[in-house]
Amino acid sequence: MNRMCAIKKNLRLFLFTFCFSTTLSAQNGLIDKVAAVVGGEMILYSDVESEVMMMRVQGIVSDKNIRCEVFENMLLQKLLLAQARIDSLQADDATVEEQLERRLRGIMTQLGGEKATEEYFKKPIFKLKQDWQEPVREQILTQLMQMKLMKDAPISPADVERFYKKTPKDSLPVIPDQYLIRQVVINPPAGNAKFEVREQLLALRERILNGEKFSTLAVLYSEDPSARRGGELGLMSAQNFVPAFADVALSLKPDQVSQIVETEYGFHIIQLISKEGTDMFNCRHILMKPKYDSDKRQGAFNTLDSIADLVRKDSMTFAVAAQRFSQDFTTNLNGGLVVNENTLSPYFEKDMLNPADYNMLRNMKPGDISQPFETVDKKGNTQYKIIQLEKLIPSHTANITDDYTVIQDIAKQGRRTEELNEWIKQKQIYTYIRIDPMFEDCTFQREGWIK
Repeated sequence: MNRMCAIKKNLRLFLFTFCFSTTLSAQNGLIDKVAAVVGGEMILYSDVESEVMMMRVQGIVSDKNIRCEVFENMLLQKLLLAQARIDSLQADDATVEEQLERRLRGIMTQLGGEKATEEYFKKPIFKLKQDWQEPVREQILTQLMQMKLMKDAPISPADVERFYKKTPKDSLPVIPDQYLIRQVVINPPAGNAKFEVREQLLALRERILNGEKFSTLAVLYSEDPSARRGGELGLMSAQNFVPAFADVALSLKPDQVSQIVETEYGFHIIQLISKEGTDMFNCRHILMKPKYDSDKRQGAFNTLDSIADLVRKDSMTFAVAAQRFSQDFTTNLNGGLVVNENTLSPYFEKDMLNPADYNMLRNMKPGDISQPFETVDKKGNTQYKIIQLEKLIPSHTANITDDYTVIQDIAKQGRRTEELNEWIKQKQIYTYIRIDPMFEDCTFQREGWIK
């Protein structure tokens, strides 16, 4: 049995090696060629070119030979893929289809639609999906294999301390100023302001239906950055928009103008320009947001001043004030403590803060409470608030006392990388690897590919 397996293996390697001296028939009459064999996996020259084209669509640039970089990355992927097959890892069809659709939507958005994508790749969409299905499956398998190899290795506090002691201090990251803040938020009363903005949009819609150009009115009245382009958003997948907006846009016919659509960003009217497939569309829109008069603004400021006075007179803590009075339901139950939704940490670096918040914080000391100020939330909605700077950690080089988790994460990542690199080095030695002479002049980041 072992002798039969060895014969089959040698025959397979002979057939793969034979491919280097032959050519493979490719689409459109072009000649394809095997660029490399890694274990039982082949890399075609057309695979390299396709990936280079994909990187250029995504705007990825390189000051090195981009084909050599792509080629080496493919060599590594094939090494991982070969092991994934040995370990019987599986990529289920639903995950492959989801990733394939996401890739296709992203490419069509970048290139400007289905037709432009077909012209760029010189293939119809259905053929691109066929061509990309197996590479996507292989990419998922290599990711699964890499995750398996880089699974959390146990690292003790003593390991973290040893790593910290042997690491030069100028190699450790610099931790910027970090702010811990609480807030009390008052939302402006929206009744009349919402009614007024609806009336304004209805008047604009009527003007469009009577013959005025949607794009001209968008330039004049829209509060969205797309106003300078006449409100045009460009061809994109519906998944790039909030559902309320996308559902209405997809229901329109070309040049049709929607009724008023309310989203968390404000109020819109939409004009469909074109639609491709089931979820790609290009449209224009006019966005308007409720405006609040100075009386309502001053009323909110007076309320916030009163709350700040209660805290300054020690009638209550800022946290209790936030629980009682703040209208921001994401922070009031937590005593007004603001948490970074990206890091899930209550500490914010300068660049992570709302600009209006930082403008107040930069002159404050821990314990200070700001004056009332107007700002906007991440969706562009007006808010009035006061903030308290609870704690400021000045910028410093990461150290094991104040930044243990940062040092621990760096140590863990270092160990994972070392283990992966060692695995690759061993696999290169014992895996059949053959590279076409056209890539032998490449300067690879890892040694061991050329034997």
